Amino acid sequence: MPACPETERFAALLRSLKNRSGLSYEALAKKTGTAGSTLHRYCRGTSVPQDYGSVHRFATACGATPDELRTLHRQWALADAARTEPGTGTGTGTEADADVVEGVEVVEVVDLVDSDGAEEPEAVEPGAAEPKAVEPKAVEVGPVRSVRQGRFRLDQFRQGRFRVVVIGAVVLTLGVSAWALTTDHPSSGSSGGGSAADGRLLFSAACQPVVAMGQHDACVGEVQRLLHAKGADIDVDSDFGPQTLRRVTAFQVFSGLQPNGVVGDATKKALYTSNVRMTVWPPAKVRQHIRAVFTDAPDAAVAIADCQSFLDPLHILPNTNGTRNWGLFQISDLRLRELGGTPRQALDPEWNIRAAQRLWSKKRDFHDWPNCERAVKGAATTAPAR
Repeated sequence: MPACPETERFAALLRSLKNRSGLSYEALAKKTGTAGSTLHRYCRGTSVPQDYGSVHRFATACGATPDELRTLHRQWALADAARTEPGTGTGTGTEADADVVEGVEVVEVVDLVDSDGAEEPEAVEPGAAEPKAVEPKAVEVGPVRSVRQGRFRLDQFRQGRFRVVVIGAVVLTLGVSAWALTTDHPSSGSSGGGSAADGRLLFSAACQPVVAMGQHDACVGEVQRLLHAKGADIDVDSDFGPQTLRRVTAFQVFSGLQPNGVVGDATKKALYTSNVRMTVWPPAKVRQHIRAVFTDAPDAAVAIADCQSFLDPLHILPNTNGTRNWGLFQISDLRLRELGGTPRQALDPEWNIRAAQRLWSKKRDFHDWPNCERAVKGAATTAPAR
C-alpha cells in the first residue's frame, strides 16, 4: 500500500467505484480507452494519473454520481499534489507529466512515459554509486530491469543513494547548487513563492496545498480576489464552483500552466506575481464582431454563441470524456486540433469567431453545434442556399 495517505484515499475511491460497477479491468479498458494494467495501477495506488480526464472516464464508466465525481476530482488533486511533496516517502508519480528544468545541466534524460495499450516498458535501475560532497559528476546508469508506471522507484535510492525527482519524464542532474521545477505542485522552502510571513494567504498554513472544486473558505475567496484583480469577471463569494473553475482554468492557459482547474503551487505563485490580464470583450462587442464575420448568417451565429457560452470569451466547459470546449463557440479539443489551434488561441474572441466561421463554411450550416439547434431556428436570419 502507498505510504502517502492522499494517494491511498484516491485509490480507495477508485476501487469502490469499480467494485460497485461489477466491471472487470478489461471491460473498463474498452469503455475508457485506457489500458487495463494502467487502471489496475490507479486502483492499487501505485500510480497517479497526470490528467484528470482518464479518471473522469473511469468514474463515468463505473456509474459515478455528480457528487462522487466532484469528490473524486478533489481527491485526485490532493493525491497529484502530495506525490511530490517532501517527506511523503511514496514512489507514486504521474503517467506523463513533463516538467521544464531551466538553468540546469542535464546529464541523463530517460523517457519512461507509459503509453496506454503498450507493453510495460523495461526499466532502468541506477547503479549504487555513492554521492561525494557536491561535485559535478555524471550518473552511471546500471543494468536494465522491469520498472512499473514508467518511472523510478524512490525506495531504490535509499540508504545513501542519489534521490531522484521523478515526474513522468525523468531528468537526472548533478553538479548544480539549485534547481527549479515549473510544476503546479506544492514544494518546500522559498520555491513556493511566498509564505505566511509575507502576507500571501494562499501560501500560509491556513490554506491547503491545493485549492480545488467544492471548497468554500477564505482561501477560495483569495483566489477569486486575485483573479478579479487581473480583470476576470468573477464573483468573490469564497465558493469554488463552476464559475471559479472556468476562471482558474483560463488563467492557467494565459499563464502557460497546465490547465487542470486546480490551484496548486505554481498557480498560486502566478496569481501573486504574473502580469496576466483577463479582461475580455463586452457582449455588445462580441455580437458586433460575430455579425461582421458571419455575413451570411449573422443572427444565427450570434444565437449559437449566446447558446454555447453566454457570449463569454473565457467560457470553458469540461465534457464527460475528460476533454474541454473552449471560448465563445465552445470549440472542442478535437476541432481545435483539426484547426491547428491551441486553448490560448481559442480564448481569443477574434480567433474563436473566425475559427467557428471556418467550421460553418464547410457545409454552410451549424452542424457542429447540434445542441443549439433551437437557437438557430429561432434566429431571424439563416444562411442562404447555394
